Amino acid sequence: MNRDLLRDLGTALAAALLVVTAVLVGTAIEKSDGTLRVNWPPLYARWDPHVGPGTPAALIVAVAVVAYGPRLAARLRWRALLGAAWGGALAWTWSLALVDGWQRGIAGRLTTKYEYLQVIDRFDDIPGTLRDFTGHILIDSPGHWPAHVAGHPPASTLTFVLLDRAGLGGGAWAGVWCITVGATACAAVLVAVRALAGERQARRAAPFLVLSPAAVWMGTSADGYFAAVAAWAVALLSLSVTGQRPRLTALGSGLLFGLTCYLSYGLTLFALLAAAVLLLGRGRAGGGGRRDRPRLLPRALCFLAGLSVVPLLFTLAGFDWWEAYRILVERYHQGAGGIRPYGYWVWANLACTVLVVGPVTVAGLRRAVVTLVRRRAELLPRSGGAPSDAPGRALGCAAGPRLALLVLAALAALLVADLSGMSKAETERIWLPFALWLLPAGAFLTRPRPWLAAQAVLALLVNHLLFTGW
Repeated sequence: MNRDLLRDLGTALAAALLVVTAVLVGTAIEKSDGTLRVNWPPLYARWDPHVGPGTPAALIVAVAVVAYGPRLAARLRWRALLGAAWGGALAWTWSLALVDGWQRGIAGRLTTKYEYLQVIDRFDDIPGTLRDFTGHILIDSPGHWPAHVAGHPPASTLTFVLLDRAGLGGGAWAGVWCITVGATACAAVLVAVRALAGERQARRAAPFLVLSPAAVWMGTSADGYFAAVAAWAVALLSLSVTGQRPRLTALGSGLLFGLTCYLSYGLTLFALLAAAVLLLGRGRAGGGGRRDRPRLLPRALCFLAGLSVVPLLFTLAGFDWWEAYRILVERYHQGAGGIRPYGYWVWANLACTVLVVGPVTVAGLRRAVVTLVRRRAELLPRSGGAPSDAPGRALGCAAGPRLALLVLAALAALLVADLSGMSKAETERIWLPFALWLLPAGAFLTRPRPWLAAQAVLALLVNHLLFTGW
């Protein structure tokens, strides 16, 4: 066994020990004073061993991806791979959700007293509701919003209002929407990785994005839908900065970034990923010197034009994002957020993330850090250097550091969210948009099949031993 593999296994074991520690310490705290406000710390879940109609399908999907995923990812044509990745992610997410059954796993998930569907009838007058939205955020306000409605900008709730207006009302359609759209995030991440770090890295990452433990929480959660919107914003920005229909993709990216900020306040931290994309795009396009600035200006203007659309519409409708966020901070401390101890959750949240992305991804992140430290000089070409290869080819020796920078930017955004103290518990869903960008770190690992099997086993155990709620 070589030294790198031993270090990978040691890192994965350390991540697993972090989870065990969070479980033991969290259980002791919850039994002593009940301040964690979760039944199975560090997850918002309860112990509930069970099987369901999705169990056979989940086992079949897991075996198929482990056995054939790496080979297909290497051999399929690129567009076929994107379709297969989306289909594989759909099959994996659906089968895991159906382990809990249709009603409990899908149709009823978004109909609880905390969820968006509880307030659909209060949006009959959408402009009027938006003007008065901030007046119902605080718990002691008249007709206060349910937790998830109060905790997010109104674009999240409006999504389900518009689905209802289109004749797709109720929890079943909402669940189908979140799973179907959420699964496209897999393809979006692959598009971005290919554009910024080369096709070889994207192909190596594909099976890890499909067979992810994160799928346990992607089905069925509105945060899965948020993750897809944010992922496509990054993907389109990646295409723009690497010169692929630059103005159109810049406009689309800006539009989706604006929507992302009005789906969840915390997703403004995707600015860190955007910064990483701009840095990598500078090197990917070749040079980034003064001669490139005139052609970058139209892209920037298109991006800013797109970025302004959603904020402008909501502002004209009477919703003040900054005021709403200020009030939300007060609401957060009125509820469980004001009781849950920061000293536990600031590290236990990371244990939640280990369960979402798997200890395998943590081992990949170790390799990403090592790669970036050792080969950072290869990250960008010198000013005025020759343009890099075509988008479909690998970037040679620079591909590893470029992928490392991308996944570590996502890790940085997640750590900022953690330190903020505005996400104490329930981060297995809240941080899904960031967690998906950690998964490509699996591309750094050799011999992918055993690692993929470990990811599948973790997801199956969590889904069959716990009932994960929210």
